[in-house]
Amino acid sequence: MFDTLDAFSRRYDELTLKLADPAVSSDPQQYAALMKEFREITPLVETYARYRRAAQDRDGAKELMNAPGTERELRELAAAEYEEAGSACEALAEELKLLLLPKDPNDEKNVIVEIRGGAGGEEAALFSSVLFRMYSMYAQQRGWQIELLGANETELGGYKEISFTVAGAGAYSRLKYESGVHRVQRVPETETQGRIHTSTATVAVLPEVDEVEIAIDPKDLKIDTFRSSGAGGQHINKTSSAIRITHLPTGMVVECQDERSQYKNKDKAMRVLRSRLYEKEQAARDAEVADRRRSQVGTGDRSERIRTYNYPQGRVTDHRIGLTIYRLEDFLNGNLDEILDALIAHDRARRLEEAAENPA
Repeated sequence: MFDTLDAFSRRYDELTLKLADPAVSSDPQQYAALMKEFREITPLVETYARYRRAAQDRDGAKELMNAPGTERELRELAAAEYEEAGSACEALAEELKLLLLPKDPNDEKNVIVEIRGGAGGEEAALFSSVLFRMYSMYAQQRGWQIELLGANETELGGYKEISFTVAGAGAYSRLKYESGVHRVQRVPETETQGRIHTSTATVAVLPEVDEVEIAIDPKDLKIDTFRSSGAGGQHINKTSSAIRITHLPTGMVVECQDERSQYKNKDKAMRVLRSRLYEKEQAARDAEVADRRRSQVGTGDRSERIRTYNYPQGRVTDHRIGLTIYRLEDFLNGNLDEILDALIAHDRARRLEEAAENPA
């Protein structure tokens, strides 16, 4: 580990010199690439520097403790410093192990979230609208931006399906754990007998990718236009501005009718298509390491029931880590961090265990 850390420290020094070079700063593309790398390794290098300082303090205190003729009072002070510096070294070593774990290349990307009503009909559609509100409020808390891509609204205000982007630092790193089946248990407003119904909604969280990452041949696309329609078939637009794109090699179909502009609808549909194709490629790669994939928190498996929202008991249970909190209303108001932090911690612990079992 320390050989790797020394190499990162040398690279940090190299980057510092290069970024100060006028020839580099005058080349925007080169400067941006080097600055990106510099920012990525800075937390690791700074933590390693703190570790080395703590190790020096620990070793200095030990030397003083064991030195012949050291007075008792000074030896006691050295012993206290040795213990304190030793504890700091242990904590920083664990932090360095986490920082050395391979990064998910998608973590800093914006995301496309797709919510679809599952079992439960209208009640499932209403639950989809609850989830959309929940994620919107969470995004607002973190200063992220939401942009609606498309929605199929029901007459009671639910969503058969809704898709939107979330743009902001680290959006994918936190929301990626939301992919899967979300189950709700509650008494619907239309239920006269007071019986609890169980419904589901499916959430898919896709990293948003650009044209460079996923190249799509225009010849592989079938693009149809049609007139937008709203809940219950109400007519919204007298022009054929809605877009349906079919990716012929995969049969994947994306529709967008949220905008009045055909161009804007096509742009949004292409963004969704690129992200779905990217996810499909990722899934194919992950299939090669299926054991690791199955053990991962937040696999993105849409058939996996990941969470239950129980209204009568006011609780939320995440089944992947066995965590239950009794703050349902607070959670649905966008305060997701308690469960998301626990999922991230669980994922990191698993990855550290794997790294210890399979050292490079």
